[in-house]
Amino acid sequence: MTGKVLVIKLGSAVITNQEGNIDTTIVKKVAEEVAALSRQYNIVLVSSGAVASGKKFLSAYKGTLTERKAAAAVGNPILIQLYHQYLQQEGITVAQALCERMHFSNRKQFLQLKETFETFWENKIVPVVNENDLVSNVEIKFSDNDELATLIAIGFDATSMLLCTSAGGLLNDNKEVISRVDRIDGAVLQHVNTEKSNVGLGGMLSKLTFTRLATSLGIHVAICGLKGERPLQDALEGKNGTWFEPQSSNLRARQKWLASGSVTLGTIHVDKGAAKALFARKSLLTVGISNTEGKFVAGEVVQLRDETGEIIGVAKSKLAAGEIGRQLTVRNVIAAHADDIVLF
Repeated sequence: MTGKVLVIKLGSAVITNQEGNIDTTIVKKVAEEVAALSRQYNIVLVSSGAVASGKKFLSAYKGTLTERKAAAAVGNPILIQLYHQYLQQEGITVAQALCERMHFSNRKQFLQLKETFETFWENKIVPVVNENDLVSNVEIKFSDNDELATLIAIGFDATSMLLCTSAGGLLNDNKEVISRVDRIDGAVLQHVNTEKSNVGLGGMLSKLTFTRLATSLGIHVAICGLKGERPLQDALEGKNGTWFEPQSSNLRARQKWLASGSVTLGTIHVDKGAAKALFARKSLLTVGISNTEGKFVAGEVVQLRDETGEIIGVAKSKLAAGEIGRQLTVRNVIAAHADDIVLF
């Protein structure tokens, strides 16, 4: 495929009005900008708002998991119809793409998904992506659409990702938007308001978590709002919201796929010596593992955390969690090969 990939994620709060309904003026504005940007980019539009669109059709809605699934099933057709209506006015066809985690964790399914998206772009079709809430297993759901957008951006080798939020960007202590962040560290995180909106799952902490992952793999990220005449273009030019500077990355496609499965059910905790060996591009041995979390099996992608609890990378494990636990003191047993490890 030719053309750069741009992932745009719209949060529920940024596309709904005070009554909780989808704001069609926002959808229309987004459609106009997507049409303009599609001349330069292959676009993926990750949109929340299905639950917000559907919950009013459920009597005495309380937000339980089952009710959220039902509301999403009702709201997804409503949401996609709005995008179809306004993007069609701009001469663009939309496709609905409901994804599950297995589409990223299984290499074969991921490649099929990627080929399908390439077919969309070859035919000037913009995919509108959301999680398939109705059938997604609660244990392997995406934490929110910030995660889904990030996994798409990494797996599809996007150059840029825009996370659109009602906050308009990362705010400092005076509630002013911080225009640029070179590195997400403790000083940046202290500005985070951990509150979530009443219509969405994610908050600023979620956005920063996935922004850190994306920028570590060379993706330009902006957290921005949708005010102004061309907010998406302005965000790409560093004129709207908070611009996060990417780090250089020369990972191969397969390594990026590994990284796109970085938020998993499994975690391997490594000691200081093992962490040092990993950054020297060595394989991970069981003797360098302090403990594991989760019930992962051989071949699954797991997080790697150091002694401080910091996520330092991901790896495709050669062993199941139980096997690792039984071999923590056995020398020269490889838990993950160096070629199957991606460090952040």
